[in-house]
Amino acid sequence: VQLQASGGGLVQAGGSLRLSCAASGLNLDYYAIGWFRQAPGKEREGVSCISSRGGSTFYSDSVKGRFIISRDNAKNTVYLQMNSLKPEDTAVYYCAARTFATVAAGGNDYDYWGQGTLVTVSS
Repeated sequence: VQLQASGGGLVQAGGSLRLSCAASGLNLDYYAIGWFRQAPGKEREGVSCISSRGGSTFYSDSVKGRFIISRDNAKNTVYLQMNSLKPEDTAVYYCAARTFATVAAGGNDYDYWGQGTLVTVSS
């Protein structure tokens, strides 16, 4: 089982990035997927998650209205569109898969983790 997060990079404040989480070794049809982030010196934070079929989503208050999570199960991939980025969004972003169909915000609810992709937002 492997989750490959990609799409991070350096962007100016106000800009956009789209992260991708590609899965291999598991069929995402049956897994809810979450995005988490961890900034230096801070605890891991749940950013967003989406149910297995995409019918339910969750966003943390810090990203609500700016980030959009989506999934393409045919491509076994989940996306996180990040708009209006702020310097405080700078972090390593991880995707994770949960062996349940429903959304969950806590990291302990997830079973498989990707390696992370770095997002840096300059002011």
